[in-house]
Amino acid sequence: MSEWRSTTLGALVEDSGGSIQTGPFGSQLHASDYVTHGIPSVMPANIGDNVIVEDGIARINQADAERLSRHRLEPGDIVYSRRGDVERRALVRDENAGWLCGTGCLRVHFGVRPTVDPAFVSYCLGADWTREWIVQHAVGATMLNLNTGILSAVPLDVPNLAEQRAIAEVLGALDDKIAANTRLAETADGYVREARVATGGQDRIRVGTLVDSVRDAVDPGNLDPATPYIGLEHIPRRMSWLPDWGSAGDVTSGKNRFTAGDVLFGKLRPYFHKVVTAPASGVCSTDVVVLRAKSAELAGFAFAAISSDDVVQAVTASSEGTRMPRASWKDLAAVEVPWPGQVEAERFSSHFEQIRAAVFSALAENRTLAATRDTLLPQLMSGKLRVRDAEQITNEVVGP
Repeated sequence: MSEWRSTTLGALVEDSGGSIQTGPFGSQLHASDYVTHGIPSVMPANIGDNVIVEDGIARINQADAERLSRHRLEPGDIVYSRRGDVERRALVRDENAGWLCGTGCLRVHFGVRPTVDPAFVSYCLGADWTREWIVQHAVGATMLNLNTGILSAVPLDVPNLAEQRAIAEVLGALDDKIAANTRLAETADGYVREARVATGGQDRIRVGTLVDSVRDAVDPGNLDPATPYIGLEHIPRRMSWLPDWGSAGDVTSGKNRFTAGDVLFGKLRPYFHKVVTAPASGVCSTDVVVLRAKSAELAGFAFAAISSDDVVQAVTASSEGTRMPRASWKDLAAVEVPWPGQVEAERFSSHFEQIRAAVFSALAENRTLAATRDTLLPQLMSGKLRVRDAEQITNEVVGP
């Protein structure tokens, strides 16, 4: 095993001929500059767990992108949130090339000298002790803030370049499989939406005819702490499947029970389109309406209809409140959706259940893969685990 040396992020960037810089200031890019179709601009909200989340991303036109060309992202860059969750970072991949490092972000750019592996560095920055160091050194009492000086001073221990690449490859194999499973879930979501529209139907049926609103209040303190808990923060926008959730042991206020296969409809600010099919039984926030199919044979059709754009738009239009609008079960129940007839609706539901099972299997595998990665990460980054041993563990999980 090679010797490791202590350095800083700033030194690694300087050695490679790169730089650490902030995204454009608000005076350079105004809210009126954003467009519906254009070049993505990465904001703090788009920084996931070492990946850039495109969902809901802001966009700018070509002219503004050229004007702000010094902030254009390249593969191998690392993007940080400058405010709030300052320990979050994302590695820029090939598919993100040319996007903009947006307002509120910091860009770590490695130069042309191959002295460091960016993917390895990004994994280093995801280690618990590195994240804790950043949070401890960030400034601000109300909201943490990060700047180029703090980010440059982040301490890191690194091996030689060959071993950096070997470690990044091992961890990357796990992330690649996670990404493949995520794409499968996204593709399945799109297919379900298209299939529901294709099913058509000349008649109409009310949502309230398909499902009931279930209110089963429970005190989380009386539950097994490991019971799944789903809050609005866990539900992705306009995505049928739930990738992860919390646990009842982490919440204290009253919640509502749900069972596997129920529809979970986010009623707070319904325009966020947070509607998912429950992967297991558990409890959820009271800001989530629990809907249960009146007929098990129509559960899949009911979900696809309720999670459609038309239903969410209709409920949004009737929601009450200006700053924090809320949807009501009364309004949701009254919305009408196309009805293809009992036979076609049951056929759709049966097909949906097959897709749902495949997607849930892939997402369950993702949780295992992520847990394996998070276990290997600190051991590899501390030099306690050899790359060859980590490869063996990875192959057992992912396959050779």
